[in-house]
Amino acid sequence: MRIARDVAETARFSPSALTIGNFDGVHIGHQHLLRTTWDFAKRTGASPTVLTFDPHPSRIVAPERTPRLLTTIDERYAWMAAEGIEQVLVLPFTMEIARLAPEEFVRDILVNALRAKIVLVGENFRFGHKQSGDTRVLAALGKQFDFEVFLAESVTCRRQVVSSSAVRKFLDSGDAGMAWRFLGRPYSIAGDVVHGRGVGSKQTVPTLNLKTSAEVLPRNGVYVTRTREMGGFTKTEPRQWNSISNIGVRPTFEDAEDSPHKVSIETFLLDPLVGEAPAKIVLEFLHRVREERKFESSEALKAQIMRDVKQANSFFRLVGNLPKRFSHE
Repeated sequence: MRIARDVAETARFSPSALTIGNFDGVHIGHQHLLRTTWDFAKRTGASPTVLTFDPHPSRIVAPERTPRLLTTIDERYAWMAAEGIEQVLVLPFTMEIARLAPEEFVRDILVNALRAKIVLVGENFRFGHKQSGDTRVLAALGKQFDFEVFLAESVTCRRQVVSSSAVRKFLDSGDAGMAWRFLGRPYSIAGDVVHGRGVGSKQTVPTLNLKTSAEVLPRNGVYVTRTREMGGFTKTEPRQWNSISNIGVRPTFEDAEDSPHKVSIETFLLDPLVGEAPAKIVLEFLHRVREERKFESSEALKAQIMRDVKQANSFFRLVGNLPKRFSHE
């Protein structure tokens, strides 16, 4: 996949069948849009292309409304490539870009830079200065600049419109299952494995402690998860384990050194750990088991963890063999 991070770098791009958006999460609605773009491209001999933005436009024009992002830009690249996208322009979003009139945006970027033959957007697409352009304006400009415009209907799931904001709401409420449905894969976070305080290995169960820069964490609680190693391996497939994870403030072990607002992410592997512990992991959230709560003793907590493990094992038996890999690194 060819990636341009500036308009000047698009000189090597082929004429495009183009879709436009932020694509945060690359959920099933985005996937439908990307696949349809690929279909149009193959029919017309163009290259399936995405125009996206970094940073998120709201970070420039309305910082107070900037959403927490579900995916990094690199993760978005990987999911776009998986849907057949061959070219991506990641337009650095600035106030200069924000001030472009709709006609200037189309002429300078869609036509001159990306040589769009087809432009596919959602029904609510807006563009240009103060979002003054809509799909009707885009269609009129398409006739002026000789490209076709097609509108993609919203994708629904369980009678709800699929959107990035809906995925965030599911995760905020702890509904990992609905987030999985909307994303088409389990929600995942990644980061380094760091040393904890050793309480788990001594008093309950040994865990991997994850330090992540993810902007969206599922609601505090216990989850059935799957853990995958990132890097540091030589096998064709990375090591991975069924697991159970806790996101929270560790109330059973709180003391003067702990901040009541410091969130930890601890994962207990249900499968044997052979060899060295992983240095970096991806954690995929499959099902929420329960709220985090304070126990009277470490023994009581350990007994509950064993019940959680039993529930997690039942979950994995129920769902059968999961795909070896849910998400891209």
